[in-house]
Amino acid sequence: MNTNTKSGDAGSRARAMVLAAGRGLALAVVSLPLSILGFCLSLVSMALIPIGVGALTTPYVVRGVRLWADRRRALAAKWGGVRIPSAYRPLPETVNPWKRTYALLRDPATWRDLRWLQVDMTAGFVSALLPAVLFLYPLEGFAVAAGLWRVLADGGTYWYGFVPVTGQPSALGAAATAVVLLAAAYRLTPRLLLAHFRLTRAVLAPGRTELTERVRVLTETRRDAVDTSAAELRRIERDLHDGAQAR
Repeated sequence: MNTNTKSGDAGSRARAMVLAAGRGLALAVVSLPLSILGFCLSLVSMALIPIGVGALTTPYVVRGVRLWADRRRALAAKWGGVRIPSAYRPLPETVNPWKRTYALLRDPATWRDLRWLQVDMTAGFVSALLPAVLFLYPLEGFAVAAGLWRVLADGGTYWYGFVPVTGQPSALGAAATAVVLLAAAYRLTPRLLLAHFRLTRAVLAPGRTELTERVRVLTETRRDAVDTSAAELRRIERDLHDGAQAR
């Protein structure tokens, strides 16, 4: 029974290792171009505000960045159990692009998203890629030991990590190094992916003041909606009462 339990735990940890490596690789591949694109479009659109073009494009660009940030919040909660609150201010209900752009530029969350894009395309990319590298690199060591060193070395020296591979004995040394790296991946890969999500939370999460303001705005919006509904109900009651009296 103990043996089965240990083997089940080992299987679960192995699946967690593979899953974290795959998710980290997917995040690294997708996040790098999208974060760079969002950051560059934001800068260009905001730079064009003085000539009027940016006033038309900035709301759409910022909305796209917010959708991407919300998607990353959802992935952090689903894949890492890391919840990242959102505190975007509601946009004014107006068709005037200047007012909408001005409201977006006054929102601290807009500038926080821009800072997050910069971190995501640098440290975020590296921290997402590390789990995949730590899992895949030992596979290269095993392939080198299996005979790939003959092709890679091509009569010279092929370096696998800090091991110079020049023949089969040194190739077996590369395999031993790969075993150590794979053992490290077995223990560290899920933690590295979790570190990526925590980095995202550290940059993307709003401050306490912003959350307090967001609660205040939502409370006022809810109170206004309740007052409007109550006024509408009173109007309907008066219409029904006046109609009944007329009849």
